[in-house]
Amino acid sequence: MKPLDAKVINTVNGLEIYLDVTNNIEIKELHVPTIDSPFYNVRFGIEYFLLREGRQHSSQRNYFYICMDHDLSVITLKETEMESLFAVKREDEREATKKLIGEWFIKTNSYKEIVNKFINQIKKENVYTDADIQYRLKTIKCLEKLLELTTEDIELAPIEKPVQLKASSMF
Repeated sequence: MKPLDAKVINTVNGLEIYLDVTNNIEIKELHVPTIDSPFYNVRFGIEYFLLREGRQHSSQRNYFYICMDHDLSVITLKETEMESLFAVKREDEREATKKLIGEWFIKTNSYKEIVNKFINQIKKENVYTDADIQYRLKTIKCLEKLLELTTEDIELAPIEKPVQLKASSMF
């Protein structure tokens, strides 16, 4: 890691410091389109350091979704119900967080490594039915699209309030 592989956001709670470290990023959940829910939803977790006044600091992990429609052409950012990366932030801080995702996060080596690792994991899974094959193909297609996202894709994406997914869509 290089010292320049970090991003800082100034918030009312303190300085949020994000590092390009693989352990700081995770794909927590991935949902592929179904009849009931026609969107791809990928929940990312990002760990960062929060430096508060008085030299207090803590490590936190918060989450957000990158959502795409069935043909992967419309991108939306969505907050999670709990531990949201966008929660308890003023509007300018929310925009700074969105900018962090578009200008830094999707370009980090850690992001690319985590997404590629997930693709390889999916490719290695055994498939037994046509439904398994279709699920695998949709999942890989979604993950590959994540690797192609641009700053502009994120800048144009609206931020929506919390999304609720059925427990059966998690892994």
